[in-house]
Amino acid sequence: MIQLFIVADDFTGGLDTGVQFSERGISTKVVTNPDADFEQAAQGCQVLVVVAETRHLPAQEAYQMVHRVVEKAVQLHIPFIYKKTDSALRGNIGAELTAALDASSADTLSFLPALPGSRRVTKDGAHYIDGVPVAESVFGKDPFEPVTKSSVKELIALQSAVPAWNAKPDSIPAEKGILIVDAETDGDLLQAGQTLKEKGLLRVMAGCAGFAAALPELLGLQAEKKERVPLASGGLFVLCGSVNPITQRQLACAEKNGFTRIHIRAEQKLNENYFDTDEGREALAAWRAANEQNPWMILDANDLTDDNAESADYAKQKGMSIEGVRRCISGALGRILPAMLKSKVNKTMLITGGDTLLQCMNRMWVWEMEPLYQVYPGVVLSRFEAGGEPRYAITKSGGFGEETLLVDLREMIINSQEGDRR
Repeated sequence: MIQLFIVADDFTGGLDTGVQFSERGISTKVVTNPDADFEQAAQGCQVLVVVAETRHLPAQEAYQMVHRVVEKAVQLHIPFIYKKTDSALRGNIGAELTAALDASSADTLSFLPALPGSRRVTKDGAHYIDGVPVAESVFGKDPFEPVTKSSVKELIALQSAVPAWNAKPDSIPAEKGILIVDAETDGDLLQAGQTLKEKGLLRVMAGCAGFAAALPELLGLQAEKKERVPLASGGLFVLCGSVNPITQRQLACAEKNGFTRIHIRAEQKLNENYFDTDEGREALAAWRAANEQNPWMILDANDLTDDNAESADYAKQKGMSIEGVRRCISGALGRILPAMLKSKVNKTMLITGGDTLLQCMNRMWVWEMEPLYQVYPGVVLSRFEAGGEPRYAITKSGGFGEETLLVDLREMIINSQEGDRR
């Protein structure tokens, strides 16, 4: 029976939240179809994550989607509901929290947005990234959904008339509306959870993977022992659809340390029909051959220059909107991955960006994934089935991971190879 129902606004976020349960042996599944039969989809899992894919929607559409999904969960009498939000507060925060609260018919929604392990904390009602107010960080400059307010209450108010209240982990008022709880450490999150539990305020919650990590203990979820699946030893293939500067630095670091990096040209990623042409099919074949020849390989949707001027000029010439650019890039990468999986080498695969991941899975008719464990914080290995066989992929949001992430993954794979030989 489903004990905890999680609604995520994007795919990578759903996985990095779901893995907080699965890597502790709690049966968890992530599905991408909000219209699915949730009981059937869960198949005995205690935790079901539904990817509503609402981050890029207009606020009213995001509200309607979350309301509809949460309403279905309420009808199934699932005891706990968790609205997963972005750890940098991108997307429709106010609209989605309001929808979860309205659909649940609860008086209060407890919101704990902090992710201390990745240096994302909430202090005195304001959200910080690496010590910088979020609106002044790289997430305030995001080309698709910039975060314009560092005050969580003010951010919610942009899309919601529901009263919001700031609270400390050990002092949470019994107010109706949205309770925004400070947290600067994982200990703060656990203490806040215990306080909320004592007050009966855990029925409808919100936050990112940070507070989710405290829920197995707080909710008393039952765990089973699971074996750790090793990474594939043939190398590392990276498919990057993220423009986040954090990911850009990771790619640059990897390239300096011997990775083969191929930039996908503007026409290749912004012309929807490109891969239906002879030239497009030849490009796919060439990339597949390069992947077989180079154990450490990156296919990058960013231009050669950090400002992505080539793509911007191409989009301007074609009269494309920012939303159209985002959709075309993720769609192009969705076309590329199935072709790359035909390579003869068995590599570990890393996909960055929730839009990219969704399009890749849709292209392979994959509607669910099982998160297994975190390779690094926010960097998740998951299992899925495609073409009648099990496959594995590492996924991450663009904003996660240290600069040396790809180099560190290479070292992990090499060490795994040496361990196998011993």
